Amino acid sequence: MTDLDNRFGYHAPNENKRKSHEQMRRALRDAAEHADTLLPEGREKSLSLTKLEEAMFWANASIARN
Repeated sequence: MTDLDNRFGYHAPNENKRKSHEQMRRALRDAAEHADTLLPEGREKSLSLTKLEEAMFWANASIARN
């Protein structure tokens, strides 16, 4: 498998990966909910939530690709 195949290919989740995806999603969702209650409204809060969302995407890509 080439690097591009790995980056752009479909990675079907098995049961272990599915559990890891759910755990990461839950952990980052909890962090986002915590940040949502603590941070004042504004650009910085919005960016913080966006970065947590990005972290979720990258974490799930890591699980799927490796």
